[in-house]
Amino acid sequence: MRITRTRGGAAASTESCAPGRGDGPPATKAELDRLYRKIAFRLLPFLFVAYIVNSIDRVNISFAKLRMMDDLGLSTATYGLGASLFFVGYVLFEVPSNLYMQRIGARATVMRIMILWGLITVATGFVTAPTQLYILRFLLGAAEAGFFPCIILYLTYWFPAARRGRITSMFVLAVPAAGILSGPLATWIMNTFDGAHGLHGWQVLFVYEGIPAALLGVLAWFLLPDGPADAKWLTPRERDVTASELVTENTARHAGEPAGSVLRRLLTDRRVYIAGFVFFAMYAGFSVFSYWTPTILEGLGVTDLTTIGTLSTLPAAGAVIGMIVNGRSSDRRLERRFHVAVPLVVAGFCFAALPLTQTSVLWSMALLTVAAMMCFGTLPVFWTVPPSYLSAATAAGGIALISSIGGVAAFVTPNVIGQITTATGNLYDALLVIAALLMVAAVVMVKGIPVTVLKEHRSAAPSEL
Repeated sequence: MRITRTRGGAAASTESCAPGRGDGPPATKAELDRLYRKIAFRLLPFLFVAYIVNSIDRVNISFAKLRMMDDLGLSTATYGLGASLFFVGYVLFEVPSNLYMQRIGARATVMRIMILWGLITVATGFVTAPTQLYILRFLLGAAEAGFFPCIILYLTYWFPAARRGRITSMFVLAVPAAGILSGPLATWIMNTFDGAHGLHGWQVLFVYEGIPAALLGVLAWFLLPDGPADAKWLTPRERDVTASELVTENTARHAGEPAGSVLRRLLTDRRVYIAGFVFFAMYAGFSVFSYWTPTILEGLGVTDLTTIGTLSTLPAAGAVIGMIVNGRSSDRRLERRFHVAVPLVVAGFCFAALPLTQTSVLWSMALLTVAAMMCFGTLPVFWTVPPSYLSAATAAGGIALISSIGGVAAFVTPNVIGQITTATGNLYDALLVIAALLMVAAVVMVKGIPVTVLKEHRSAAPSEL
């Protein structure tokens, strides 16, 4: 078999071959398990840490706000616009960034993204006027654009579809991990280093949390091969087995794919927009935990900031459990659609039931924790779906477009919830809208994505990582 590699690192071949077959005998299941465990241990620790840093740098402005508004004389409206401009840059540049990745490779893309976002984060610590804040937040979004879809695409270069549920879950666990770490870390830096280097605490926060991103960007060049063919830590046999597994999977999935413009096929594929809508709804659910959990607790009569901060970590802990359990269950059963749809329905019911628990902190936190477990539990499974039906040519743009559609929710949802709450005087009315959106997305997921495009071979199911 003749194996080559595209510039982006994806395996390609002029011949098909049996799964696990290279120049030697077919790989056994035990051999495949050892191989993919080796790859995971080489790649995932770095990607996990990088995504934690990414998530922390994205939201640290919410903690800096507690001091920088007074120091700079900024209004709440100025802060709100500056914070939201991040998502404008992010959405505009996400698709181009991921398409460019296919030309220059994954490690160069990750290096570029991390170094730029690290330097821009550091620069944010030295803003003195609203216009500077607006520009830097927009540039931060543009710099970070493509990081998440880049990694999702990158994982398809290494792992077959049957293993991606648990692999993706291990990567996206960085989101709740960052949620647990970001608050205590930010307040500790601001309190401990206030006045250090002649800077305010919020300035030190941006500097200290921006530098690690830039350093990790440099490390990415040395730690992230573009694909299995470039991994010197794989033996020739392991490289061949990895490539042949993916070649066989891609050949089977995209046999008879029509020719034509990649952009045209991408923009006319209704499944891209179906997946985009589902991800938009998921992102809307995520935003409840990012922006409104403290408000819900305050409405329940919890006024102590330390108590609010402590209770707010419970949904994040639930999210960790949900990602691990749902990702493993999905891989074990080789089923994707209902592992997204059912948790979305349960999360919707939890949000809808919250008005019934307005007098109980215990029951409210229980519902929020279950909702987080369900809502975030869909994340790793959902991102195994688009690569299953997108071709090698449209995967980069398709994944980025779906991610961009979801990113719009990060800009829209907080504003919509705020407007509904202001108009009705009741936050729970807005949560009912989120609940309905999640349930509609569950139906769209099942009805809009045919099970035939997601069929995976049970022989490929992993017995372990």
